[in-house]
Amino acid sequence: MAELRLKSSRFRAEREADWFRLEAMLARVEKRSASALTDDELIAMPVLYRSALSSLSVARATSLDQNLIDYLEGLSTRAYFFVYGTRTTVLQRVGRFFARDWPEAAQACWRETLICWALMLIGVATAYVLVQQNPAWFNAFVPGGLAQGRGPEASAAALRATLFDKGHGHWLSAFAAFLFSHNAQVALFAFALGFAFGIPSALLEIMNGCGLGAFLAIFISHGLGVDAGGWLLIHGVTELTATVLAGAAGMRIGWSLAFPGERTRLDAAAAEGRKAATLMAGVLVMLLCAGMLEGIGRQMIQVTWIRYTIAAATGVIWTVYLYAPRRRPSVMEAARG
Repeated sequence: MAELRLKSSRFRAEREADWFRLEAMLARVEKRSASALTDDELIAMPVLYRSALSSLSVARATSLDQNLIDYLEGLSTRAYFFVYGTRTTVLQRVGRFFARDWPEAAQACWRETLICWALMLIGVATAYVLVQQNPAWFNAFVPGGLAQGRGPEASAAALRATLFDKGHGHWLSAFAAFLFSHNAQVALFAFALGFAFGIPSALLEIMNGCGLGAFLAIFISHGLGVDAGGWLLIHGVTELTATVLAGAAGMRIGWSLAFPGERTRLDAAAAEGRKAATLMAGVLVMLLCAGMLEGIGRQMIQVTWIRYTIAAATGVIWTVYLYAPRRRPSVMEAARG
């Protein structure tokens, strides 16, 4: 027993300075935050943590004092949560999501985003040509109950009233609600069905474009294309961008399953799924913004050029926000959360 106590005392004397330093640093962090540490201390923290683990391993292997083992276990556990655990508050997490996580997720899916835009435009062009050549195609893309006689057979005056006259705009309000709920469903399904190698996501983007093309064909054929475009784009820029990003997120997952590279399909899907989920959280924010623009801006703003101005502004804002280069945080900034 005397020999064991001597061995334990020597062990403590050789290493306890590092333990006490680590304990003091952890106490400051727990009382305040990681900002309480200097840059040198942040660098030293992982080294001291590994040293404490090494000491714990030796103490257990040589059956040293149980009190020492308990102390080192507690110290190592506290240090583990600092080195590997989260140290950010809810507000900091939300701020990081909007400042970095969401834009970086969108930038990672830029190829898929371009493909989804192309597919949607193909749908728009296809439906537009078909409805222009044969207006009966309109009913194939727009539900008959929603049209309520305001389809190809409607007069130009009636259609114009729906764009500007608040008292006669019930049909277009219903159509706007249909477009929003439809686009929201497309966004959710395009993401959720992405696991099927991205094929359903691509088809949904085309179908979404077809509905838009049929709508434009009717108004353009009555000389109301410019006015209808302003009415649609004031909220459509945000809404359609959200739909495209959701499709891109779904495609990202689908392509990771089809072409996992050197990873297993499960690992590839898990890695890309985290990025896609972050992007999808941003899509929900965009749909909320689109709903406010549709419900407030379209009703209160009755001048076409103002509608186009707002649409252009939202397009610029989303493009700059999502795709502008960002300064990456330094190692010290990342360590402080």
